[in-house]
Amino acid sequence: MEEEKKEDKKLIIDEDWKHQAQREKEILSAQEKTQQEKPQAQKTRPGPLPKGNFAALVSTLVTQALFAMGMIKVEGPQREPDLEMARYHIDMLETLEEKTKGNLTEDEQKVLSNTLNEVRMAYVKVSGD
Repeated sequence: MEEEKKEDKKLIIDEDWKHQAQREKEILSAQEKTQQEKPQAQKTRPGPLPKGNFAALVSTLVTQALFAMGMIKVEGPQREPDLEMARYHIDMLETLEEKTKGNLTEDEQKVLSNTLNEVRMAYVKVSGD
């Protein structure tokens, strides 16, 4: 019976969220390519940061949660997932959602809601709950 429940669960991803994620991936890929083409001396000096916006804030918190869960790998020895830290970042996203209710554009609300659902599902998968 438990296997049937697992098989019945389906991940539903909003198309807007997919497009937003694809755009972010393309931007990051282009930035990485540009960085690789620069001479080594210029790599040590970071360029100006982009203007902050709501999607960047959400993305920062999600990145931190995914990193804490061990879903973003970095060079060097791998660490065990830090579920307490991941939960903290998810809680921060939930607080952001609660405190901005009614003050976001429709697109901002979709980004936050869909992203929060995705990171929650990832947490459940990693934690085994």
